[in-house]
Amino acid sequence: MKKIFLAFATMLLVICISSQSSQAQLKRFSIGPFVEAGFPVGKFSDTHETGYGIGLGADVKLVAGLTAVGSVSYFHFGGKSFNTGGVSGDYPDYNVVPIRLGLRYNLVSILYVKVEGGTVQYTGKNYNGIGGLVAPGIGIRILGLDVEGKYEAWFKDGTRGFFGLKAGYNF
Repeated sequence: MKKIFLAFATMLLVICISSQSSQAQLKRFSIGPFVEAGFPVGKFSDTHETGYGIGLGADVKLVAGLTAVGSVSYFHFGGKSFNTGGVSGDYPDYNVVPIRLGLRYNLVSILYVKVEGGTVQYTGKNYNGIGGLVAPGIGIRILGLDVEGKYEAWFKDGTRGFFGLKAGYNF
């Protein structure tokens, strides 16, 4: 009886996976959550720690290999402490809401390149306002699981750049 149950469960699992992958091929729209980490570079790395974020992304297939993408997220970069010439203090934390729109192009079935642009809304009490952003990246997407490496630069009163790692799942 156990063998029949295991065989039935295995067959059901294979059918579900096959059905899911065939539907994913026909689907033109997807949406899902993601988490990301940002590792500051340049002068930004002198003033701020590694940042962490969470967000929601969506995409719409346009033509073979080309997809329109968009996302909104919340990012936090903690400020470092400083002590120069007897003066000490902390750089302000950056709490930022990036809104990104862009295009993704599949190089092969799972490997893609992407470029995004958009705005960043700084929401901290010591530093606020709106700036621009640009974010080229490269990633892989397998059955809804999306992992991307990117460089992102924010422009407001100078440039704040970081290398990022983003992981999410699209439904």
